[in-house]
Amino acid sequence: MLDIGSPAPDFTLPRDGGGEVTLSAAQPKPVVLYFYPKDDTPGCTKEAIAFTGLAAEFEAAGAMIIGISKDTVAKHDKFIAKHDLGIALVSDAESDTCERYGTWVEKNMYGKKYMGIERATFLIGGDGKIAQIWRKVKVPGHAEAVLEAVRTL
Repeated sequence: MLDIGSPAPDFTLPRDGGGEVTLSAAQPKPVVLYFYPKDDTPGCTKEAIAFTGLAAEFEAAGAMIIGISKDTVAKHDKFIAKHDLGIALVSDAESDTCERYGTWVEKNMYGKKYMGIERATFLIGGDGKIAQIWRKVKVPGHAEAVLEAVRTL
């Protein structure tokens, strides 16, 4: 399990619009890495819209935002186009990165157990270490709380 101060596991994953994102390439910028279950579902849409709405403020604070789910790049492209999103979305189709961040977990809905992505956010400092972790995120007010944390780095 990752803790504050742990080195953030590096990754290179395909991103919306083509190309790839490598976490370590963002250094020395801080990175907001948020894990979400599925494109175009109510909570995930609200979260992506909230981060997009504050994207200019995150950029002014020097931070990059990366959303990550198991959805394909093609689904990410449709999700971005439909909601006019302004953040990078990467595809972890094999869930390797989700597993290394501890967000690929057993979930329970209506008594049925299944594996899925826990909504979580990691603030990674410019040194590549985890500065803050939010687990089991509730969407309302979350993007604002993350922005405040970025400003205190």
